Amino acid sequence: MRLFGMRAVALAATFLFATLSAARAAAPDPAVAQIQGFYDVLLDSMKHAKELGIKGRYEKLKPAVEQVFDVPDMVRLAVGAAPWTAASPAQQQALQNAFLRYTAANYANNFDDYSGEKFTVDPATVPRGADKIVLSKLVTSKETYTFGYRMHQVGGEWRILDVYLTGTISQLATQRSEYAATLAEGGVPALIKKIDALTEKLLAE
Repeated sequence: MRLFGMRAVALAATFLFATLSAARAAAPDPAVAQIQGFYDVLLDSMKHAKELGIKGRYEKLKPAVEQVFDVPDMVRLAVGAAPWTAASPAQQQALQNAFLRYTAANYANNFDDYSGEKFTVDPATVPRGADKIVLSKLVTSKETYTFGYRMHQVGGEWRILDVYLTGTISQLATQRSEYAATLAEGGVPALIKKIDALTEKLLAE
């Protein structure tokens, strides 16, 4: 009886370990889940692109962008330490709001139709120190586009810090270069005005 009981305990422990291991293996990486969730919203917006229109797509995508992108840190890094420090708290907040609107408008404008496109997200992340790179692809009938997302934790959640177009071109580095002349001429207020104008143009198309 004692031997049977020990065997039963051992079998139960083995079963429990296997169950927990399977559950861990099945659970997606939280960083991957964030990107997949964003893609789900984006794909749904594409499928209803015509009925939503540009403004409808923008309103649908803006909360998703705010949820997954770390807008405050992205803006701070894109602007650079000196212009950011020189800006008032109100100007910093206004720039963050402008950047958020522009990012949502950019997605709404670029993804304006659906023809069977498919987003795939690699379930395995690539470590970058404390950060993670999430790799993904947009598969169309003609081409496959590669995107990488550098993600870090903000308040216990994984948020996008940078986007690598074609897997290698840093969006932050590109924006830093594009913003430099405007910041040199008029500081953060001039950059807010420029980004707002770009957003209005995107939403008007």
